[in-house]
Amino acid sequence: MPLLIQNRRIERPVSTVDLFTRFPHLQENAGVFRSKPLVDVDTKCLLYVHQREFAATTPADNSVAVLGSDDATTCHLVLVRHTGSGAVCIAHCDGSSTWSEVPLIMKAVTSLSKGVKEGRLELHLIGGFDDESKTSHKLSLSLLSAFQRQKEDIHLETCCITEMNDVVVDGMHKPVVYGVGINIKTGELFPASFPQKGPAEELRSARTFTGGQMANIYDSKKGVIKIGPCKWSQNLDISFWLSQNDDTILKYLSTSPTAEPPHFVQHIKSTIQFLLEHPSSDSIFPGGQPQCYRRTEQGDWENFVQS
Repeated sequence: MPLLIQNRRIERPVSTVDLFTRFPHLQENAGVFRSKPLVDVDTKCLLYVHQREFAATTPADNSVAVLGSDDATTCHLVLVRHTGSGAVCIAHCDGSSTWSEVPLIMKAVTSLSKGVKEGRLELHLIGGFDDESKTSHKLSLSLLSAFQRQKEDIHLETCCITEMNDVVVDGMHKPVVYGVGINIKTGELFPASFPQKGPAEELRSARTFTGGQMANIYDSKKGVIKIGPCKWSQNLDISFWLSQNDDTILKYLSTSPTAEPPHFVQHIKSTIQFLLEHPSSDSIFPGGQPQCYRRTEQGDWENFVQS
């Protein structure tokens, strides 16, 4: 079924401007969302999702209270929630494979909502800005089109994307909201930042940096984060980046050099350093097994060997 807005089936928009012109309440909703206070999320209740990752869970999860992701410039943060089961999925999409990613997001929520007769599927899109290369616009339209092709009815509730998420600072366009969190129990959505992005932040960033595709990182029934296994070349010619200045790294390794958060360059350098220190991924995944993490009583994620 096509996407539904205010219970009305919509035709595929030709542009984001077209969408917001036809449905002005989406502009109003985006304005309300942008104006919410930024929340620094406590890592002890958080499941953080990196670029090209997704995770889904339900209110019955005792290990996670908030799903979240940030550092989105041209990327979009996609959340699908079933109002009956409370099951929710968050994905950090960069346009690398939108058509194959959206069905994964949908399946993650519907599989956790089997047997629930009440409720509906609601979609929330946050991210992007009015960037010069129009990368955000392309991803916005691609995501909307991909969700229109799903067989389930999907109600678009929040659409804080591209021009609705844009602000001009010192003559430069930037996103208003870079990150989002969702309260698993209540379904409340809020702008968020995440001082810690673990566990295994460098490993997960290395997976994406070396071309890893969208991956489900969480088993909600067991409360376990699983990373990998994944492969990368032992001959990556990347060491020269560590000697480059910040402007060069931004120019060549970012889709939006003028809009990245302050820690972007250091994040790239630490990811490259991790890859140089681990030229073979085999040592990280002994026996081809994933890296697994579970929540301790103190609220931290601890690495463990899965039996």
